[in-house]
Amino acid sequence: MELLEVVQLLSVSALLLLAVVFFIAHLTATKMPNFHHHEEKFFLNTVGEKEAFPSIHSPPTTQLSVVVPSYNEEKRLPAMLDEALEYLENRQKQNSSFTYEVIVVDDGSKDKTSQVALKYTQQFGCERVRVLTLVKNRGKGGAIKMGVFRSRGKLILMADADGATKFVDFEKVEDGLRNLQPWPDNMAISCGSRAHLEQDSIAQRSFFRTFLMFGFHFLVWFLCVKDIRDTQCGFKLFTREAALCTFSALHIDRWAFDVELLYIAQCLKIPIAEVAVNWTEIEGSKLVPFWSWLQMGRDLLFIRLRYLTGAWRLETKGKIS
Repeated sequence: MELLEVVQLLSVSALLLLAVVFFIAHLTATKMPNFHHHEEKFFLNTVGEKEAFPSIHSPPTTQLSVVVPSYNEEKRLPAMLDEALEYLENRQKQNSSFTYEVIVVDDGSKDKTSQVALKYTQQFGCERVRVLTLVKNRGKGGAIKMGVFRSRGKLILMADADGATKFVDFEKVEDGLRNLQPWPDNMAISCGSRAHLEQDSIAQRSFFRTFLMFGFHFLVWFLCVKDIRDTQCGFKLFTREAALCTFSALHIDRWAFDVELLYIAQCLKIPIAEVAVNWTEIEGSKLVPFWSWLQMGRDLLFIRLRYLTGAWRLETKGKIS
């Protein structure tokens, strides 16, 4: 009888704890941030004059937009931009119909990230390189979202400022996107993936970091995203329509934004390809292993619960004209 009472007590406690977690998840749910500072609507041209960014709701005017989120990246950004622009310039020489733009999004940096990026505007022109300087730090997801909403490309690529993925691998994710055709409603996503490098990374990591990695992957699979082994690679290619639909519905601005983005895509039945890319760890990561993983684990749980309770809803804002 005593054992039965203990089991009943534990069951009631578990239900109460679950109810509390549901309540907290619902109560702390935030609406999609919609505040855009006036200064964030403009970029500087080659003579230092302000020009207005276009909107993602407008028809595309270039083949490719590359959005580079950058927070205190004055040291790592030049190598990434040198490699990316060399590839893009060579591709344009080989195919005159290929057009591109690179949007460096300075996410409220405290260093000279914007000044470093503006040197590339001077060198390549503001039709090719534009700098969006955010008034305050929004987080990586928020920075990419702001850059995406100011893009002109038919295709939109997000690429990390550290250059961990070699830019030539753009062709791999481009092929992955092409292989998904026909695209329903012109929507598709191709994700760069480091999953094929997992065994090598395990050999180089401590047991604790390996445990955290597998725990995170399990939570992603269990709570949010199926069939994508690497949700966190910062090299993803979107059709313009897919970028508009997914980023318009995005709530999370920081590290776990990739997971919510792909969760939204799967809920909207947007086709997703996962493509192996080369990847090299670059010194200077902003990710603090234990606390960042803990924050992401909390965010994963709350993503699932907030959509489940209706605190967050899948609402896409408008269409491309």
